[in-house]
Amino acid sequence: MTSLLSRFANILKPTIASLLSLIALTLPTLAAEQVIIASTGGAYDRALKEAWFDPFTKATGIEVVTVVATNAEMRAKAAAMVKTGNVNWDLYLDGEIQAASKAHREVTEDLTEYCRQFARRKDLSANACSAGGALLQSTATLLAYRTGKSGDPAPETWADMWDTEKFPGERAFPNFDDPWRVMAAALLADGVKRDELFPLDIDRALAKLDKIRPSISLWWKTGDQSVQGFRNGEYSLGQIWLTRAKAMQTEGLPIAWSYKASFLVGDRIALLKGAPHRNNALKLIAFWLNSPAAQAKACEVLSCTPPSRDAIALMSEEARVTMPQGDDVRDYVIVPDAEWINANTTMLLQRWNEWIR
Repeated sequence: MTSLLSRFANILKPTIASLLSLIALTLPTLAAEQVIIASTGGAYDRALKEAWFDPFTKATGIEVVTVVATNAEMRAKAAAMVKTGNVNWDLYLDGEIQAASKAHREVTEDLTEYCRQFARRKDLSANACSAGGALLQSTATLLAYRTGKSGDPAPETWADMWDTEKFPGERAFPNFDDPWRVMAAALLADGVKRDELFPLDIDRALAKLDKIRPSISLWWKTGDQSVQGFRNGEYSLGQIWLTRAKAMQTEGLPIAWSYKASFLVGDRIALLKGAPHRNNALKLIAFWLNSPAAQAKACEVLSCTPPSRDAIALMSEEARVTMPQGDDVRDYVIVPDAEWINANTTMLLQRWNEWIR
């Protein structure tokens, strides 16, 4: 009997050893600290990963897990998770305008108290940290176009976007739950003055859009989709984010843009109510605001304006001149009326969905 048991034990030894090895390999993974953030993917996420997420993980040991979704999907998913109490994201990136809305406040944690630690930072902009989240970056939605031969006329205004004879080619516009920028471009193309743009004349905007609709080949829903569309030659002129246009230019693609047809926008890092890794999420936000080098590295690639002036000083001269400058904002760049947009979001989206069908 003893001999039989000994033989049985010898047979089991390799199996037991394998199981122990598997457990040893698995336990660190299960125990790993993490933080989950939702973003729009593509070149944008790659820049954030290299500049922000990877250095954060190296410094803290906390893994940053990214979830890719459209802006509309992020807002809908965030609201659904909080409503059901089944929250599995910690952070998501929301637009500067949306971050000031009632809908945003209902699903995100008020960071007012958390932000006090950054109040005395002279290098940070006054709005770097607020109730709706921390400022990731400021940028623009603008007219971007495929460059031609030297000396060829270049489109500069929204009126040029509508001029399909002088500037032939397919067009691209965004189509998600934030249609004000498309309507605003249409009104400016129709001759509305920038200081008389808001409140938007929806009927006039949609009538102007009717005229260019046959030339629109791409209605993009994510920044990465706008990049792929340009790369694949689906359009020659498009209303896209500066961060994506700059990433394409860095790739060597033949693209340029005009601040004479642009809107000032930005992203905030929002903390979901009931975030499963709340403390890690707050550490990730702090790492961003406390790291001018990380901000500079990301905005060097994306041509965005970081929240820290020290970060701007670390950027190359080439990168700084492609950011929205003070003169550009003063003379051309439209600062949207966030209060009016948030108050009329439902109406805007209803009218848009009726038109876009």
